[in-house]
Amino acid sequence: MKNRDWFVGGDGQYTACKSPREWDLLRDNYRLYRFLTEVEDVLSGASDESSCLPEMRMLVRRLITNSYWVQSQVPPVSENGEEVLLLYDELGFPLTVQTVTFAPGVKSNIHNHGTWGIVAVLQGEEKNTLWKRNSTQHSELSTQNYPIEQTGELTLFPGDIISFTPDAIHCVEAMGDTPTVTFNIYGETDPQKRYEFDPVNRKAKKF
Repeated sequence: MKNRDWFVGGDGQYTACKSPREWDLLRDNYRLYRFLTEVEDVLSGASDESSCLPEMRMLVRRLITNSYWVQSQVPPVSENGEEVLLLYDELGFPLTVQTVTFAPGVKSNIHNHGTWGIVAVLQGEEKNTLWKRNSTQHSELSTQNYPIEQTGELTLFPGDIISFTPDAIHCVEAMGDTPTVTFNIYGETDPQKRYEFDPVNRKAKKF
């Protein structure tokens, strides 16, 4: 099935979401500036940004459906196997909007984002390995005592979109024989809540 929409929360579970029909998304001259304005409008009227994820997924899908320019913004793979291209950067603008390229086999660390996030696969395949805090551990949470456990895996293909709450934990790996290219948009990160995780030593550290 093409063009699937997914949601991942802090419990490490992925949920399939209803995707809008492609013909309902078609627009003439739909460009990045219009997308960003609509995103800001949605966020300004929300009391909880994570509750906006369904509408935000729709806006991302509308963008990648209508904007050849966004589809063409593919950063070349660097020597370390990955590259990030910022699509919009303005002082005071709170969102991160970028495309990311991973060479085949490149895998990220285990992390959260400390904010909501939406990722759309433009090319290639991306495996998301999902995690959650181990709820059987009753000791007080700290960076030196942060046990997590793997909850599942989900492989995304071109046209798939996945959304995350700020406490969702995952790592990503580029699968297949060609680079994976994604469009990513994230809210304003809370640096006190963004971590990378070490499941072996049960530790977390600031990202």
